[in-house]
Amino acid sequence: MNKKFKKFFKVTSYKDILEQIVAFPHVEKETVPLENCLDRVLAEDIESDIDLPDFKRSTVDGYAVQSNSTLGASRSVPACLNVVGTVAMSMPPDISVKPGNAARIPTGGMLPDGCDSVVMTEHTQLLDQATIEVLKSCIPLQNVTEIGEDVGKGRQVLTKGKRIKPPEMGLFAALGISMVPVFKQPVVAIISSGDEIVPVNTEPHLAQLRDVNGYLLMGMVRKAGGIPLYMGIVRDDFEEIFQRCRKALLQAEVVVLSGGCSIGTGDFSLEVIKAFPHSQLFAYGVSINPGKPTILGKIGTKAFWGLPGRTAAAMLTFFVMVRPLIEKMSGLSLEYRDTLHRLPAILCQNISSARGRIDFICVKITHDSDQTYAHPILGKSKSIHTMVETDGIIKVDIDSEGLDSGTEVEVIML
Repeated sequence: MNKKFKKFFKVTSYKDILEQIVAFPHVEKETVPLENCLDRVLAEDIESDIDLPDFKRSTVDGYAVQSNSTLGASRSVPACLNVVGTVAMSMPPDISVKPGNAARIPTGGMLPDGCDSVVMTEHTQLLDQATIEVLKSCIPLQNVTEIGEDVGKGRQVLTKGKRIKPPEMGLFAALGISMVPVFKQPVVAIISSGDEIVPVNTEPHLAQLRDVNGYLLMGMVRKAGGIPLYMGIVRDDFEEIFQRCRKALLQAEVVVLSGGCSIGTGDFSLEVIKAFPHSQLFAYGVSINPGKPTILGKIGTKAFWGLPGRTAAAMLTFFVMVRPLIEKMSGLSLEYRDTLHRLPAILCQNISSARGRIDFICVKITHDSDQTYAHPILGKSKSIHTMVETDGIIKVDIDSEGLDSGTEVEVIML
């Protein structure tokens, strides 16, 4: 290993790795059609330039009235009102309501002039086509949405850095926003390394493995909000790794080298980082298990990760370190990051750990009538079975020597 990097071969804390993420810039902005903005990150604060609603409207089917006309009304002493017309949907009413009068109105209909409330149909009785009895009094603004009650003109309704979900899409539609300002999705290049790795459509010989990690990581990139760019497989050869990384850096904001921190390849990864101008090495070794030999570097403004080659270890390492980086680069605000579902559960087996590192334990979740249980999956980190069976992970803190069976734990759901 080059002497320049020997001093870096000391374990970096997981906390420090997460703090290093701030060194990477978020991606640029773009605008996308409303129908394509789901799960994108909003790039600007959104302020309403209209009132919603922009007219007083009924929240029920019933009769628009002056509330004073219903004063004291009850089933035993109903108030009799004359029906002077019907409010049509999508059209301003051409009638006005005076004391002692009423107008039929549907849900969402615009209140006629003179009205201040709506009596529900259920609280009336039709005497004839021109007369109703009101069986329950109402107060001003009852069953009425006022102008701007939902959204007032000039109000900030959404903040930059929020991930857009279906309700936000509905709000954009209500505000007449057909093109939405969002951050671009960071492109994440995925390179699988190892002399033993072969393409998925190849029949592996003895001692060879199909490229599981490449496709696993593509799925995780997409779920984290990035765009995966599969760059194929490279041999354990410096020049081949360097050239593939160089090509990846021209197209992506993040490069992930799967198997890039293994014995032999780890040295190549360090030399690759060094070979690029304006490069920095942030970590060669992280105080977590699995994933201790993980590498994090910065080449220009781009991030370079060397992840373990073992499948479950690559999955966990990506989840706890690369995923937060993608979220940050996507423009997601700090308040909206790490909003993963967390589930309280009872641990079903003792877990041993060592002080000085954070352990991430894969667990399978089961339920009975009134309790949730977390079953540790303690297979070897290369196990594909471990990956498939995992519902979530438990974090064992750096100062802990383990967790006892029966302890209530917090499961971070994958």
